[in-house]
Amino acid sequence: MIIVDTALRKREEEGRPIRVGIVGAGYMGRGITLHIQGGTLGMRVAAISNRTLSRAEQAFRDAGDTPRRVETAAELEAAIARGEPAVTEDHMLLCGADGIDVVIEATGEVEFGAHVVLRAIEHRKHVVLMNAELDATVGPILKMRADQAGVVITNTDGDQPGVVMNLLRFVRTIGYKPVLAGNIKGMIDPYRTPDTQRGFAEANKQGVKMITSFADGTKISMEMAVVANATGFRVARRGMYGPACAHANDAPRLFDHDELLRGGMVDYILGAEPGPGVFVLGYSDEPIRRQYMNYFKMGDGPFYTFYTPYHLPHIEAPLTVARAALFGDAATAPVGAPVCGVLTVAKKDLRAGETLDGIGGFACYGTIDNSEVLARDDLLPMGLSEGCRLKTDIPKDQPIRFADVVLPEGRLCDRLYAEQAERFGAA
Repeated sequence: MIIVDTALRKREEEGRPIRVGIVGAGYMGRGITLHIQGGTLGMRVAAISNRTLSRAEQAFRDAGDTPRRVETAAELEAAIARGEPAVTEDHMLLCGADGIDVVIEATGEVEFGAHVVLRAIEHRKHVVLMNAELDATVGPILKMRADQAGVVITNTDGDQPGVVMNLLRFVRTIGYKPVLAGNIKGMIDPYRTPDTQRGFAEANKQGVKMITSFADGTKISMEMAVVANATGFRVARRGMYGPACAHANDAPRLFDHDELLRGGMVDYILGAEPGPGVFVLGYSDEPIRRQYMNYFKMGDGPFYTFYTPYHLPHIEAPLTVARAALFGDAATAPVGAPVCGVLTVAKKDLRAGETLDGIGGFACYGTIDNSEVLARDDLLPMGLSEGCRLKTDIPKDQPIRFADVVLPEGRLCDRLYAEQAERFGAA
């Protein structure tokens, strides 16, 4: 942060702000716009794309700006050159426009998000994902495409994957071996539906399917798959352990130490203070280090809990923009082949002929497992589930396979997933 804020201040003084395009004017897109326009030095939101144009306009108005509607590339680029905020229904214009340095994908949609990201990469824009669902499904192949184009693709600071990766990098930098990257979760009930979560969603002005994905465990599986793919850490079992825990400092006693030392894990603790947040377990068995850590009230070791007790997604997203644009640094990005994925599980008894309603719906929930298991067992990723038609009955809590469904025709996300499997050697 010290380096980033100094660099942004310099860009502000030079009159060369980083110009950001945001795709999606929902809960997060509006928050990012408000935060950047409201005082982030060295950065401006140049344009917002949204299918409902009035919501993009409202995001700028909430931040004190009066945007201009644009319909062509020339109109958009002229507005950017004048420093005039612009809104458009066409994400293709925004992703291709000269003058935009970084594109933030903030829709949370897999198929649409894939089109946005590829368009931005083709036009050599850095990409910040507020879309763990897309990242967990086809992040590795998108990272390969970004590398080929010479741009950064990264999940965002402030969301749990970014917070845990920053903490993990800190733990590694101070000389401790990260052995578990963890999330702190308040509750999980895989059978929650939009009906059970509607009141909470409306009270907090969020989409009901997104809120349902938080409650039914799909979201944490997506987030921890993103972390797994960025670290090489695996899950010790399907769905992770997720032990109940009073405080994050108790976490070292709740996981098998041999498993922790076997190569690193992703997991979570349930109901712990301080939440919501993330934690990392670091390891050192060196005697003098252990004496110092005991003196600093970190415990007897050799496993130590480091935690961050909050996450502030839209507030920290501008830091990710700056890291990508100014330093070529990703907060969270896959390191190679997929390590973990999120499979689709029936939330209730399903019948042949039904069409799955995807993430946060009535039909299914997602749970994490190691990628070789998904490949070996032909398991349908949760990120590809929406719109799939069942060819057979599926009992409640049974995983759904590719062989059980007919995929929608012509989807980019399916082609990317197949390319990812071929590129990285999955069956």
